[in-house]
Amino acid sequence: MASPNPLSSRASGHDVRRPIRLLIVDDSAVARAVFTRMIEGRDGFEIAATLSSADAALAYLSGNQVDIILLDIEMPGMDGLTALPALLAASRGARVMIVSSSADDGAAATVRALTLGAADTLAKPGAGAGFGGRFADILAEKLLRIGHCRPVARAAETPGDVAPEPVFTMRPLSAGPIACLAIGASTGGIHALTDLLRRLPPAFDAPILITQHLPPVFMPFFAAQIQEIAGRPTSVAQEGSRLQRGRILVAPGEGHMGVHKAGSAVLVRLTTEKVESGCMPSVDPMLASVGEVFGGSAIGIVLSGMGRDGVNGARRMAGAGGDVFAQNRDSSVVWGMPGAIACAGLASAILPPASIADLIVRRHGAAA
Repeated sequence: MASPNPLSSRASGHDVRRPIRLLIVDDSAVARAVFTRMIEGRDGFEIAATLSSADAALAYLSGNQVDIILLDIEMPGMDGLTALPALLAASRGARVMIVSSSADDGAAATVRALTLGAADTLAKPGAGAGFGGRFADILAEKLLRIGHCRPVARAAETPGDVAPEPVFTMRPLSAGPIACLAIGASTGGIHALTDLLRRLPPAFDAPILITQHLPPVFMPFFAAQIQEIAGRPTSVAQEGSRLQRGRILVAPGEGHMGVHKAGSAVLVRLTTEKVESGCMPSVDPMLASVGEVFGGSAIGIVLSGMGRDGVNGARRMAGAGGDVFAQNRDSSVVWGMPGAIACAGLASAILPPASIADLIVRRHGAAA
């Protein structure tokens, strides 16, 4: 068995069960009352407070801890998007769930919220649709998902003790030049992508491929947002798109993005086959094909997301000699996808996104 890599992070200890504490921030008294009624009627939740403004929420968080903040976007004074970074900082680890009429599928505000660090979004029902039925169920499902992935308390034998944490088996780090980065992400991934891409300097010019779980209508907004974040030309991949240094391609929502060689060029191949994860687009075909084409000069990165998408592709990339890096648990909104990579022993490093970027830069500089 390989010895643990010093760059590894550790799995969290077992959960000390307690209710998920929620703070509801919405200028509508009706919405606050309805959300409270929906949530209080379900096990596992506790309403910490309901507030009408972002300023009131920031004041409340200065002396109180919550797990999830339900946040409206359009509010008098400081709007939700403007307040989001400050709320994340003030809450010291809470997840933010945007619930707003501005959060429709494909809306630019939705992608912006995810980029700023929101864990998830949900559109309020339109006029006359009401808040009951399916909306209440979807809201509860989303809250449970992100709430159960919050940093958890650890059980201790005696006061002050910390439960021991296992160290994952790690693959050795490769060396040499980097020919391509392939990044997969889902829930919480856009914020992680922001941290990673902003840390990569212009001198790092290997082509970057991104598969992010989003519906097709989001992809033009997502590509535009990534271009703003990364400062690199970014576009939604098309069949036959050529990989170019200094450019980013994102998978379309209706197809898996893979690559293949055509003479001296590397081109995108889009497919729609069913994959084990059931995701569309899936991270697996991207990682597998990038590993096949680039071998030891490929790097795969799996960021925050629910499920196991990416494990099969990561196994093939690692088998071809490429490095696979996984986001660590503490920095992930949902430690499903990166956690599956870590638990399978496929990761060469398990780190926060910015630290992954630093590791890439160090390898790039050493190979220059």
